[in-house]
Amino acid sequence: MLFRQLFEPVSSTYTYLLGCEETGDAILIDPVLPTWQRDLELVNQLGLTLRFTLDTHIHADHITSARALKREAGSRIAHPAVDALTCTDVPIAEGTPFAVGTLRIEPLFTPGHTDGHHAYRIGNQVLTGDALLIDACGRTDFLSGDATALYHSVMGKLFTLPDETLVYPGHDYEGRWISSIAQEKTRNPRLGGQRSLASFVELMDGLDLAYPKFIDYAVPGNRECGVCPAGVPEHLSQYCDQIAESRQG
Repeated sequence: MLFRQLFEPVSSTYTYLLGCEETGDAILIDPVLPTWQRDLELVNQLGLTLRFTLDTHIHADHITSARALKREAGSRIAHPAVDALTCTDVPIAEGTPFAVGTLRIEPLFTPGHTDGHHAYRIGNQVLTGDALLIDACGRTDFLSGDATALYHSVMGKLFTLPDETLVYPGHDYEGRWISSIAQEKTRNPRLGGQRSLASFVELMDGLDLAYPKFIDYAVPGNRECGVCPAGVPEHLSQYCDQIAESRQG
């Protein structure tokens, strides 16, 4: 498997490129609108063909580039079926592995950050989206967030994976790239150390986080699989415009 972890600096989002070396088929997971050209150039440089894009959930802090990549590369849009997006080409659900060439992606239904959130397991790796971050987790205080649901998703789905499973998060704001299930079970300040459900819910309810600055544009845009809505203020235009530079790993 060809695997690349890519960073988008405006929203501090990680995009993941997975490629099948046997067939040349590729998928981008959680692609971001400002970096779609960079991502597609990398796909081409590696001699791959982009067959699919796939998001972990309906994002509130950035807009997916699924629609742009479908237009430019002919890729199909895969998305969790529970969100019932009319623009989805391939609905994804837990219990039904998703194949990209010879690669096997196992969807894990992990609601709590949103009610449709999925993580994706590929062998000894798991792409956790916003359900589980490095030393953190996604917030649960807007839209369909639910702290109790997130606790059960992490404890019952993610923390039951083998300790050596590598954790690749949807975001990181501190320059970190990778963790493991063992590490997060041990030291995650929000969910590690056998924290109780009551303690976790109290913690999440008390975070008092600021209202997401791009949510009113991101959510409707993502319900259309990547449309930047009209009326985005100039100070938020970077979320829609192609950026000149982006760190890549």
